[in-house]
Amino acid sequence: MTLHLTDYDRALAGGDLGPAARMAMSILVRMAEVYGAAEMMDITQAHIDSTIYIGEAGLEYAERLAALGARVSVPTTLNVSGVDEHHWREWAVPADWAAKAHRQMLAYQGMGCQPTWTCAPYQTDMAPRFGQQIAWGESNAIAYANSVLGARTNRYPDLLDVCAAITHRVPAVGLHLTGPRAGQVLMRLVGVPEALQRHDTFYPVLGHLMGQIAQDRNPVVTGFAVRPTDDQLKALSAACATSGTVALFHLVGITPEAPTADAAFQGRAPELELDVTLDRLRMARRELTTAEGAALDLVVLGSPHFSFNEFKALAPLLEGHERHPSVQFLVTSSRLMRDLARDAGLLAPLERFGGRLTVDTCILATPMLPKTVKRLMTNSAKYAYYSPGLLGTEVVFGGLADCVNSAVAGRVVRDDSLWE
Repeated sequence: MTLHLTDYDRALAGGDLGPAARMAMSILVRMAEVYGAAEMMDITQAHIDSTIYIGEAGLEYAERLAALGARVSVPTTLNVSGVDEHHWREWAVPADWAAKAHRQMLAYQGMGCQPTWTCAPYQTDMAPRFGQQIAWGESNAIAYANSVLGARTNRYPDLLDVCAAITHRVPAVGLHLTGPRAGQVLMRLVGVPEALQRHDTFYPVLGHLMGQIAQDRNPVVTGFAVRPTDDQLKALSAACATSGTVALFHLVGITPEAPTADAAFQGRAPELELDVTLDRLRMARRELTTAEGAALDLVVLGSPHFSFNEFKALAPLLEGHERHPSVQFLVTSSRLMRDLARDAGLLAPLERFGGRLTVDTCILATPMLPKTVKRLMTNSAKYAYYSPGLLGTEVVFGGLADCVNSAVAGRVVRDDSLWE
């Protein structure tokens, strides 16, 4: 298929709007040809995942764009960085790593991006609207924006996301268009108790199962007895985008493009249908725990980043308790949510408990954890999925209350009653 470029596209590609825009557009045009796009289209917002320092190439790319005078042309938020720039010395982060990660942060800020440093940009005042065309990186944010908000983005990989932000142009393919947003896999909740559907552990487990089954297809889920909270939908988005590559899901009667199953499928027949039973969910839940035994080194919360409402839920669980000296307790969040929680008095209980807070980054994006951390516990399906491979740790998955109780006891404590 021949790619049609507008006069503006040709001006970008020809260098009329500067060398940085020329570099960005040349990459986008090449990718449009790979995707088989017929034309380019405008986007009105971007979220950059290239901010994470993972080596010299990504840093060189960012600094080269900045040196060429790159400026974003749409409101652009920044994903987590490779370092908590103000508190990295409190952790096991090598000074050389921190310096390079900080240089990468400065390069993107210098392009006019908003220094949000969060994997949950939808919880800022820059959350996109229904139908808005955007270019977002970060897997959980992509799934949340498409599914929960009804904005439109493809899964933009590192380095391509900032090209879109500079030019405000992307290939007109995939989930930017209506047809590819149709559901493909039908998953029916069958016999799942309402009490479990209300619980915070249900959504990471369901998302983990959704990702495994759907892979890169669009799942449609029916049978909900409750309406999930924003944070439960956040956990669901992160889980299905981690175990699979789900960029869009539909929850019938809940998400905006699924008032009915027929609407979610755009009148088409599902490619696959299956029942999601309690037994199937139990199996998915077991997969999120790899540890044997009850010893514990770390409890970590906040993937995606802890929200203000999660701080509100955590604070009363901590009051009157103290962390066991053998277990570290860590919350990862954004600087915005930290400030909101601090102003509301929600950080004081964490400090009295003996817990710690880090912002701007995540344990998967920076070498902050000491080698002594061999077994961790989390309420995040994303942390549970990635930690064994990326961090070399064993992992235990549990609910928020389970995580607090385990940190107090100094060993794994889980209430499994809802799953029995």
